[in-house]
Amino acid sequence: MAIEKFIYGEMNGKNVHGFIITNKCGSKVQIIEKGSTLDKIILEDKYGNFIDILSGHGSLDGHINRSDYQGVVVGQYANRIKNGSFTIDGVTYNVTQNEKGVTCLHGGGEYSSAHWCGKELDENSVEFTYTSPDGQDGFPGNVDVKVIYTFDDENNLSIEYSAISDKKTVINLTNHAYFNLNGYENGDVLKHTLQINADRFTAIDEMSIPTGELPEVKGTPFDFTTKKEIGRDIEEDFLQLKNGMGYDHNFCISDYDGSLKTIAIAKGDKSGIKMEVKSTEPGVQLYTGNFLDGSIIGKGNLPLTKRSAFCLETQVYPDSPNHPEWPSCVYNAGEEYKSITIFSFSK
Repeated sequence: MAIEKFIYGEMNGKNVHGFIITNKCGSKVQIIEKGSTLDKIILEDKYGNFIDILSGHGSLDGHINRSDYQGVVVGQYANRIKNGSFTIDGVTYNVTQNEKGVTCLHGGGEYSSAHWCGKELDENSVEFTYTSPDGQDGFPGNVDVKVIYTFDDENNLSIEYSAISDKKTVINLTNHAYFNLNGYENGDVLKHTLQINADRFTAIDEMSIPTGELPEVKGTPFDFTTKKEIGRDIEEDFLQLKNGMGYDHNFCISDYDGSLKTIAIAKGDKSGIKMEVKSTEPGVQLYTGNFLDGSIIGKGNLPLTKRSAFCLETQVYPDSPNHPEWPSCVYNAGEEYKSITIFSFSK
């Protein structure tokens, strides 16, 4: 194992460093300090070719000016908060409404835009830290955040999140990687197979906000309990698909108990690369790149087009601050938030 540290670019007059972890298989993972961004995952496909399975950007300028959250850590609250408002202990907090001027999306973009501090921990781990100041984007508490990426010789990529606030607050962190297991330049992901260990999902309204209903997936296009192609049912005449313009929904993990367990398995139809996702979180957001319209130029100077990638964002349910009946996202002052997600790759 080896880690290479280099200067990726400059932001606000400071160097932004990148880190490349290379294992004995020749596989590589690259992470950069801007947004604690998972920038590249390079793996060998079934033909012996090494391909980058992450859709995103090839320069810091792209990450800063053209990103649609590709590969970044999002927080302080990943996903959406209805009307940018929630209440803790009788106090109402109004947070940044950065989606259509109404919804708070991914904490207002703070964590994904920040310059994190990266350092090598050992031969296969890199730690990124960031402190979010009290009141940033309306969220209470000075929050010290740490994300550790570990990539081993068996092609397991672990992402460990931790955070501590000095005030009672809401915390929900995830990585917003866009995957194309055939390689970022290799068409859409509709023929990828996907299985998700979830019997229910969070229904959304036309603003992509949870309605509070948790319908069963059985008998609907949302049934991924056995593997199927991502695109098999995506164009069905179904209200939830219309509301999300495809899949942009949280799936509720079956038998959730906070332990690390397999929640999803995906496989590229052309590459043969398989990705198993394990998590300690109660939910996972499946997003199929519905809003990519080709106007954003990404790696290889190629446009990022509709359904050219998919996301599996491990998380608590969206808008959980306004649904106390769902798994909790509220942490007391000094109480540690911890979460682990592991992406395991094989052929």
